[in-house]
Amino acid sequence: MLIVDGHLDLAWNALDWNRDLARSIAEIRLSERMMPEKARAANTVSFPELKKGQVMMSFATLLARVAHETNQYRGNHSQEICHAKAMGQLAYYELYERLGTLRILKDWPSVEAHVAEWQRAANENRDTTRAAAESLSPSGAEGDLETPPHGVVIAMEGADPITSPDELALWHERGLRLLGLAHYGASSYAHGTGAVGGLRGQARALLRAMEELGIILDLTHLADEAFWECLDVYQGPVHASHCNCRALVPGQRQLADEQIKAIIERDGVIGVALDMWMLQPGWVQGIAFNEKIKTLEAVVDHIDHICQLAGNAEHVAIGSDLDGGFGIEQTPLGLDTIADLQKIPGLLAARGYAADDVARIMHGNWLRMLRRAWSGR
Repeated sequence: MLIVDGHLDLAWNALDWNRDLARSIAEIRLSERMMPEKARAANTVSFPELKKGQVMMSFATLLARVAHETNQYRGNHSQEICHAKAMGQLAYYELYERLGTLRILKDWPSVEAHVAEWQRAANENRDTTRAAAESLSPSGAEGDLETPPHGVVIAMEGADPITSPDELALWHERGLRLLGLAHYGASSYAHGTGAVGGLRGQARALLRAMEELGIILDLTHLADEAFWECLDVYQGPVHASHCNCRALVPGQRQLADEQIKAIIERDGVIGVALDMWMLQPGWVQGIAFNEKIKTLEAVVDHIDHICQLAGNAEHVAIGSDLDGGFGIEQTPLGLDTIADLQKIPGLLAARGYAADDVARIMHGNWLRMLRRAWSGR
């Protein structure tokens, strides 16, 4: 099953965590074996693992946060520093595009062509694997299968790197297509996770500029008041790249049913995340003695809750957030690497989801959102 992941911090992992994503998971874990920090030697994402897991495309982030005076969260001292860091992350994606590992997708024709190429490759690989099995030949083994480059749509998690709304056109020209105003705490434009309040600073002007340029608004990480103010001001397409359901796991980081319904009413999509903090009630971030009891079935619980609210399977997808500051110590039981996302289709089918709906959840809904936003159909 081909997969689109709505949230991966690829460049942040490479530049801030000093991870060579061109290496295998085993190699990266081995290189970090003596590092005592949380999530070291426990990573789940690399370029070879994306290929193995048939993750054909992701919304890949630019992430640099300001440490505002009201924040309890670490960050940078100025938006200018954030700007420079995010530009470095963007340069990372551009470099790997030149190397042929990644493909930056900026419009619907490029996405459409990218998906068609992956579908052709998947069909050819299935034929090769079947022929090898029938002939008992080792050729065409899983590790040898050829895939196109991994596609990335450039997203920004927290708008601090944008020093003013007038600067947004520059970011759009360089490929930015998805933007959320806040991350943890108060950002320059909105209150986010762990904070209370609405929009800040020049947020309304930034939202209007986003609408004019066709940049899709990500409602993830917004404090409740900021969430509703964004929907009032911004009339373009919306999504929540990596959010779960507050009805299942209490806490401000998750979406309340009213918020989920509001996104559905705007024909948006919600990506379900694989962080234990968002899957297992009572999980405490940073506490080493948390006991994991939830499996990937918990991910399906959140998917199903959104489908029940929508009355269909057209508004939920995967936004894994894997390696978003955590590793296998904070993922559901049964997940070792991002390739294990391939277990989710079978779990959905076991719950009675039809094949077409499973395909929508694993890739189709994100593609539909981009098609509607970029081509109007």
